[in-house]
Amino acid sequence: MKPEILLVEPMLDEIEARLDDAYVVRRLYDPAQKAAMGPALPGIRAAVTGGGTGLSNDYIDSLPALGIIAINGVGTDKVDLVKARGRNIDVTTTPGVLTDDVADTGITLMLAVFRHLVKGDNFVREGRWAKGEAFPLGTSPKGKRLGILGLGQIGRAMGRRAEAFGISVGYWNRSPQTDTGWTSYSTPTELAASSDILAICVAANAATQGIVNAEVLEALGPKGIVINVARGSVVDEDALLQALRDGTIAGAGLDVFVGEPRIREEFFTAPNTVLMPHQGSATRETRIAMGEIVLANLQAFFNGERPPNSVN
Repeated sequence: MKPEILLVEPMLDEIEARLDDAYVVRRLYDPAQKAAMGPALPGIRAAVTGGGTGLSNDYIDSLPALGIIAINGVGTDKVDLVKARGRNIDVTTTPGVLTDDVADTGITLMLAVFRHLVKGDNFVREGRWAKGEAFPLGTSPKGKRLGILGLGQIGRAMGRRAEAFGISVGYWNRSPQTDTGWTSYSTPTELAASSDILAICVAANAATQGIVNAEVLEALGPKGIVINVARGSVVDEDALLQALRDGTIAGAGLDVFVGEPRIREEFFTAPNTVLMPHQGSATRETRIAMGEIVLANLQAFFNGERPPNSVN
C-alpha cells in the first residue's frame, strides 16, 4: 500500500504525477480534498510544502505520524524547526539549484529600477512616446557599489554577476567570510552607508526580522536603491514605504513582502519601485530540479534513511 503524504501547495504537473505514482497524495490546496481530509490526517507520514507557505504548528500537531516536512525551496522561516526536531521530524530543503535564478532576479530588479524599465513599458503602451513626451534618464550601474546583506550562496552569486557590470562589492554577514576578496562591514548600517545598491539576501529568522530598518535606509541615502530577494520579514515595511515616499532612498526592486500575496496597497503607489510576485526561483528548469530534490528526500525517508537535505 502506498504511503500517504500531504501536498500543501501545487508543484509542476510532472512532479505531481511522480508523487501520485509513489504515494497517496492528499492535496491541501484543493478545497474539496481539504474539507474531507480529517479522517486521513493520522495516517499521513510526510508533508510537502513551499518555503513561503511552510507548515503551521497546528498542522504539525494534527499529523501524529509525520516524519518529514519536505520544503520545495530554501526558506525555513515558516516551519518551527525546534518543534519539528522535538517530534523527530526531518525538515528538508532544496539547496543549490535555485541560487542562479534568484541571483538573476536580483540583478534584473536592479536594472529595472535603474533604467525605469516598467515605467518605460507603460510610457510606450500609453502612447506618450509617440506624442513626444520626455522620458527621464536612467542610472548606469557601472561604478556603483553593491552591498550584499547576507553572503550565502545567493548573495555570492549576485555579487559575481554585479562585478560583470563594473560594480564593486561589499557585504555584511553574521559569520566571517574570508574567501571573497570583497570588503566586509561590521553592521548593516555601515554596509548601507558604503553602498549605492543594498541587496537583501539574508535568511529570515528571529534574529534578522526587520534588520533593514529606518537607520539602515537613512544610511543608504537618497541615491540608493533596495533590492529584496530574501523575505519580506527582514525589512521594516513601514520604514521602507516612508523612505520611498519622502525620498530618503531613490527606489526599490522587491520580489518578497510581508503577508504575500496580499501585500500592503501602499506599495502600488510607492514611487520608483518595481514589484514582482515572489518569482526568484520561478523558472521551469529550476522548479524541475527542486522537485527532483523533494522526491529524493521523500524516497530516503520512506526507505528508512536520513534525508540528504535535512536542515534540523
